[in-house]
Amino acid sequence: MSNSKLYKGSLTTIILKLLNEEGKMYGYEITQKVKQLTQGELKITEGALYPSLHKMEADGLLEVEVVKVENRLRKYYKLTENGTKETVNKLEELQTYIKTMQTLMGKLA
Repeated sequence: MSNSKLYKGSLTTIILKLLNEEGKMYGYEITQKVKQLTQGELKITEGALYPSLHKMEADGLLEVEVVKVENRLRKYYKLTENGTKETVNKLEELQTYIKTMQTLMGKLA
């Protein structure tokens, strides 16, 4: 089953949650962590990840720290104070959604 449509609406929440737990991460690290945590079930593409990161940065949820690593510049993303608050909001929204879907699926079963 293609999961890209399922996670698309949750991508911001996934990123916020990871950064809240890990502190700061770079893009590729985010994709690999999600892949590892989901045992390969969820694969975030660069084409989905980077537009989300850039939008979240523009919205004031993330700040970027550029670090030189082995003669390359690497962008690390971390939550701003607003990003931390939004993480709480997004997780509550997701929990409500999951509960609603479980109720609905239980009534359809």
